[in-house]
This record gives sequence, C-alpha cells and structure tokens, in this order.
Amino acid sequence: MTNKREMNPEQWLSEYGDMLYRFALQRAQDSELAADLVQETLLSAWKSKDSFAGNSTVRTWLVGILKHKWIDHLRKEIRTREQAQLAEGDPTAWFDVDSGKWNHKPEQWHDDPASLCQNKQFMQVLQGCTENLPSKQQRVFAMRELQGLDSEEICKACDISSTNLHVLLHRARLGLRHCLNEHWFGGQK
Repeated sequence: MTNKREMNPEQWLSEYGDMLYRFALQRAQDSELAADLVQETLLSAWKSKDSFAGNSTVRTWLVGILKHKWIDHLRKEIRTREQAQLAEGDPTAWFDVDSGKWNHKPEQWHDDPASLCQNKQFMQVLQGCTENLPSKQQRVFAMRELQGLDSEEICKACDISSTNLHVLLHRARLGLRHCLNEHWFGGQK
C-alpha cells in the first residue's frame, strides 16, 4: 500500500526521474527519445493517478507505464518503417498528385515485344523483375498474363474485389515497367 507522500506527482520527477531516464536510455539508446519517454510516462501517470490502486509501489507503477510507452514507440516505428517500405515499392509514388504530373515519366519503348520474348537475357530480366513485385501483385499478374485467367476467376481465387484486382494489376504493370526501364531498356542490355 502506498502512502500519500508517494502519490504526490510533483515529487515523482525528483524521486524517480533519474531511474526512469536510465531505464529508457538503456532501451532507446537515444537521449532525446529517452527524455521524451520519461515525460510521456510522467504525464500519463499524472492523468491516471486517481485510478492507481496502490497494489504496487509508485516506482513499479511508473516503470510499468514506461514499459508500455516504449512498446508503443516500437510499434509506431515499425508501422512507420513498413509504410515507408510499402511506399518505396509503390509505383504510384512516381506520380505527383498535387501537380498531376509524373515524377519520373515512363519512356517509350521502341523494341518489338515479339522479338524480346525470344531473347533469353530479356526473359531473365523480366523474370527477375516479376519476382521482385510484392507477392499479391506477382500472383494476380501471373494469373492474368501468364495463365490467361479472367477477372472473375482471379477475384474468386484470391478473394478480392474486381476494383482491388485492377489496382493490383495496374501497380504490377507500373512496377514491371520501372524495373525493365532500369534493368533492360535503360542501356543495361
């Protein structure tokens, strides 16, 4: 059971601040982030001080809040990193929505598609580009363009809407175009 003195939020920083900071710094390895985590911990504790049951010491309670703040930070960072990686691989990022223009305008290809299909080196590059597509795009592209399935069959097999299918196919084609421009048509024959 805690006494009234321990529940005085004004004293938490002086009594537990250094310990909380060391705890956060050990995990974050970044002094600014550690300070922010301690600040968020103390703010959260202050907001919820009336709900503190006193089944543990204030120190243990504050460390528990700090642990949750650290986990929340990690989750947010992972989501941000995943979104950045998705955006990096998203060919629609080549288009500037505000200006309505391409960031990197696709170049016109002058090679004959039928003769390219006979070129073993080109087919290896195409296969590599296809394998680099996100798995869902790769799957629907192969079903449509290689297996010749129609939209309804693909939607049923992948359990997706026709709108989603068309978005995935569009992104797959843009991704392939970009990859082929970079690894074949850009002079790397």
